[in-house]
Order: sequence, then structure tokens, then C-alpha cells
Amino acid sequence: MTTTDSVDSAPPVAAERTPATVEQLEQEGDVAADYIEALLDIADIDGDLALDVRAGRAYVSIEAEDEAALSLLSAPDTVQALQELTRIAVQSRTGRFSRLILDIGGSRDTREQQLATLVDRAIERLEDGATQASLPSMSSYERKLVHDIVAERGFVSESYGEGADRHTVIRRH
Repeated sequence: MTTTDSVDSAPPVAAERTPATVEQLEQEGDVAADYIEALLDIADIDGDLALDVRAGRAYVSIEAEDEAALSLLSAPDTVQALQELTRIAVQSRTGRFSRLILDIGGSRDTREQQLATLVDRAIERLEDGATQASLPSMSSYERKLVHDIVAERGFVSESYGEGADRHTVIRRH
């Protein structure tokens, strides 16, 4: 059995929160787009925004014809920081907790590929005789991706630890 986290940490009242409607998620995307457009203007970066609603979340993607323009913003830590700032901006405007996902220049796909490589290396250690393989701490969104990748590979994963130290451990069935 694979254990997965909730995709993102939530405030203590999360159990009382009802899922957002598609209309509310679209509103989150619009608020986020306004916030991000203002940031891009300040940084004098040209980018195109695309909004989508998937799996109960607002997704905002930033793309640019000139990939170099987004290269500094697409580093994983920078994407995470901008996502958190954008979520705060959305929450202050809507009054609702946001689980918005921000993708900059394909950074989410790139990170998913990196995580798949990390999982494959951990599985190699298991195949070489290790009883378990621990991965570094990562965000709940990334842990969710890891759990999905591990399950696809036919292994089991669980998350351990608290807060910033929460990490995933992979085992055989």
C-alpha cells in the first residue's frame, strides 16, 4: 500500500474547508495572473500566462519565446518562493486558502523528470540489496509526485518527518 501526503500543507482548519468550486479556482487563477503580470512588469520580463483548472487546483503557467528571459525564475527554489507569494496574494484578495500551482518555463515538467531520476537511483540501491532508500526533504507537492512515480515503478513509499524535514522513504512491496 502506498501512503501519500496531502498535496500541500494546509492551515489547521483544513478539515472544515470545503473544496473550491471551478468558478472560485478560475477566480484564483485570474488574481494570480494579475499579481504575476505585475511582478513580470517590475522585472521587465516578457511572458505569456496560461490559466487552467486541474484536479481541484488553479494552475498558472508562464512561458516566453525567449527562454533565457525566464531562466532565473524557473529555478525550483525560485518557483516555490514565487508560488508561495502568489498564494498569499490570492488568499489576501479572495479570503480563501489557495493551493495554486505555478509553472515557469516548464519548470514543473523539468522537476518531475529530476524526481523520476532520483526515484530511479533509489530503486537501483534497493535492487543492489538495500532494504530502503530515503530521499531528501521536499515539498508536499513534490512528495506527491514521488509517491506516484514510485507506485508506477512497482515499489512502496511513505513520508516521514515534520515540516521542512518531511521526506520520502522507498521500499519493496
